[in-house]
Amino acid sequence: MSGVEREYIRERTLDGHETARKNGKTIGRASVTDDDMLGMALHLRDQNLGLREIAGKLVITSGKKKGQHPSAATVMRMLRDHDEAAALTG
Repeated sequence: MSGVEREYIRERTLDGHETARKNGKTIGRASVTDDDMLGMALHLRDQNLGLREIAGKLVITSGKKKGQHPSAATVMRMLRDHDEAAALTG
């Protein structure tokens, strides 16, 4: 019985997320990256710097982590997403 209840709750949650996305709401954490940070990361990558070096040179400009450096994983994700979007459009 509890398995059925758990599945029902899961379905309702997923339906709620889908409805929220349709209404323009974002699901998950706020992004710490922006277009300026992406531009700087691309510039630094062109200079053959590693992910940790790039992350150490970038600064988060808004939100709770303002003034801190993004993680290397965040930089990697940001660059990967950019490369995938560029591959789709070009």
